[in-house]
Amino acid sequence: KFLSQRLAEWGFDIVSGGTEKHLLLIDLRNKDSNGAIFASSLEKAGIIVNKNTVPSEAASPFYPSGIRLGTQALTARGMGIMEMDKIAGWINETFENMENPKILKKISYEVKNLCRKFPLQ
Repeated sequence: KFLSQRLAEWGFDIVSGGTEKHLLLIDLRNKDSNGAIFASSLEKAGIIVNKNTVPSEAASPFYPSGIRLGTQALTARGMGIMEMDKIAGWINETFENMENPKILKKISYEVKNLCRKFPLQ
């Protein structure tokens, strides 16, 4: 819920207005972007999401208007609200810098450092 709220504060349109589960569907049409491009940029930043169609989708399934992400893998590693706040910030920073490989590399380094603090069991 916290990740959803933080992303909404940065203007990301959370489908259904929020979430009660570990999954988020974000509609990027209000940001004039698409899920394929944003998902690719997030991957370069070390954050893995899926491109995803959204309700009333008019775009191609290959270049849909949304992304889908889940927090279950994060919470299973022991991450909590503080880490979700960092992750939301990185998602927003990635969106603002999708064309800047230097910043995406910096974010990727920070993501890896966070993950080292929460190893897989």
